[in-house]
Amino acid sequence: MRKVDAMNERGRKKVLLGTVVSDKMEKSVVVQVERFVQHAVYKKYIKKYKKYAAHDENNQCKTGDVVKITESRPLSKTKRFRVSEIVKRAV
Repeated sequence: MRKVDAMNERGRKKVLLGTVVSDKMEKSVVVQVERFVQHAVYKKYIKKYKKYAAHDENNQCKTGDVVKITESRPLSKTKRFRVSEIVKRAV
């Protein structure tokens, strides 16, 4: 969805807001984060998406949930984020 903590100072961890798109792994989820960027020439705002693998210790997240993920130490080859809270549950 968007970046919650815009300030990226030294020692401050990134906090992102996104939607769970896959929960098929054990203790892991894939979160899609959406951001708006302005086109360099046409100045129109475009949606860009990026997927992050995040650690979900208790397997609480389901597909469609809106979650907040926090940057952490590398947990595996691809996981660099942890699910810090579930903002909104999927219906």
